[in-house]
Amino acid sequence: MKLVESNKLENSRHELIISVGAEEFKPAVDKAFKQNIKKISIPGFRKGKAPRSVVEKMFGEGVFYEDAVNALYPEAYNKALDEAGLEPVDRTFTVKPEVSVKDYKGIKAEKVVATVSDEEMEGELTRLREQAGRMIDIDDRAAQEGDTANINFEGFADGVAFEGGKGENYPLILGAGQFIPGFEEQIVGKAIGEEFDVNVTFPEEYHAPELAGKPATFKCKLNSLKMRELPELDDEFAKDISEFDTLEELKKDISAKILERKEERAKADLENDLVSAIIEKMEGEIPQVMIDNRCEDMVQDFGYRLQSQGLNLETYFQYTNSNVDAMKASFAEQATRQVKVRLALEKIAELEALTVADEEVEEYIANMAKDYGMDVAKLKELLPASETKNIVEELKVQKAIDLVRENAKVTEVAAKSEKEAKPAKKPAAKKTSTKKTTKKEEAAE
Repeated sequence: MKLVESNKLENSRHELIISVGAEEFKPAVDKAFKQNIKKISIPGFRKGKAPRSVVEKMFGEGVFYEDAVNALYPEAYNKALDEAGLEPVDRTFTVKPEVSVKDYKGIKAEKVVATVSDEEMEGELTRLREQAGRMIDIDDRAAQEGDTANINFEGFADGVAFEGGKGENYPLILGAGQFIPGFEEQIVGKAIGEEFDVNVTFPEEYHAPELAGKPATFKCKLNSLKMRELPELDDEFAKDISEFDTLEELKKDISAKILERKEERAKADLENDLVSAIIEKMEGEIPQVMIDNRCEDMVQDFGYRLQSQGLNLETYFQYTNSNVDAMKASFAEQATRQVKVRLALEKIAELEALTVADEEVEEYIANMAKDYGMDVAKLKELLPASETKNIVEELKVQKAIDLVRENAKVTEVAAKSEKEAKPAKKPAAKKTSTKKTTKKEEAAE
C-alpha cells in the first residue's frame, strides 16, 4: 500500500489517492471468500461448499472485492496519512446532495395511441410465411431478384486475382445486398450454367486499402437457382404454425401481440418524457463523483455483458482501438441523466412520504429469484442485510414515477407514420464476398 497523490482542496480538505498492490489485494479477497462462503448457498451444492469459481461465475468476479477493500482500508488510510504528514480532525465523505423538485404534479405530456395498421399485419404474416416456406429448385427460367443463386466467382483488380475474392458454390440471395453494390443486379437474368463477368467498383471506404475505390471484374458461373415457396395464407397455414384452428384466430393473436408491444413502447416513451420534465424541474448541485461512479458501474455492466458473449473488456478495447477512459466519456451524458433522475425521484418519494410494505419487498425478491432461476429462500440467505434497504429505496423510486405519471396531464395523440417517425437514412454499407468488416469491427457492433 502506498500514497499516490495528496491533493489540497478547499476548506482545509484533502484528497488522498492510495494504491493497493495485487500482492496485498489478492490475499484480502481470499480472506473475504473464506469469511463469506459459509453463508452462501448455490443450487446443486451444500451450503458453504460451492467452489469459489462457481460463486464468482454466478455473482461476478468482483463479488468479494468490497469486503476486501473494507478490510484493507483502515491500514491503508492511516499509512497514507503518515506518509502525507497530515493530521485529520474528522473523516469526511462526499454525500448525496440536497435537491429540490417543484411542480412535479400536472406535467403536460403526450402519449401515442397504439393501433395496428394493415401494413403491420401484412408484414407479420409475410414473415411467418417465409419462416414456414421451403426451398425448391428452379430449372425453367433465368435468375430473378429474391432467388438464391449458387455461384462460383473469382475477383480480379488490374487483371490480378486478389485475396479473399474467390468462392465456389456460394449461395447468394439476389437483392439482399450481401455483395458489393451492383454485383447482385448483374446476376439477375442469367441462365443456369452460364458464365459471365460482373464489373463493379469497390467502395471508397472499403476495409482493404489496396482495393478501396478500385474497379474490379468477377469471373462468375451460375451453378443453380432456388426459390422459397411460401404456403397459402389459409386455415391450414394457421394450424401448421400455431395453436389456432383458423387464420382469423391467428390474425387476432398477431394483432393483440403487436398492440401490446406498441402500448409498452408508448408507455416507455411517455415515462421518458416525464423523466425529462422532472430533470428540468430539479435544482441542486450534483457532485461529479456521483456521475463518475455511475460511469464506472456502466463500464462494469458492459463488461459483464461481454463476458456472457465470450469476450472481455480488454479484447473489446483492442478490437475497437479504444480504452476505458473513452468508454466512460461515452457514458457520461447517460450517466448524468440517470443520476439526476434518481435524485429527483428520491426527493419526490421523500416529499410524498411514500412507503413500502413488507409484502412488496417479498414480491420483489420473489421476482428476483424467478429471474435468477433460484429458490426464494436460498436467495434470501445470499442477500446481505443492506440489500433489503436498497430494495425498499428502489420500490420507492418506482412509486415516485408512478405518482408523477398518474398526476400528469396526458394528451393522447395518433401514431406517426413510419416516414414521419424515422428520418431518412443513408443505405447501410453492403457486405461483399471479401468481408467489409474486420473481426475488430464485428466485435464492436
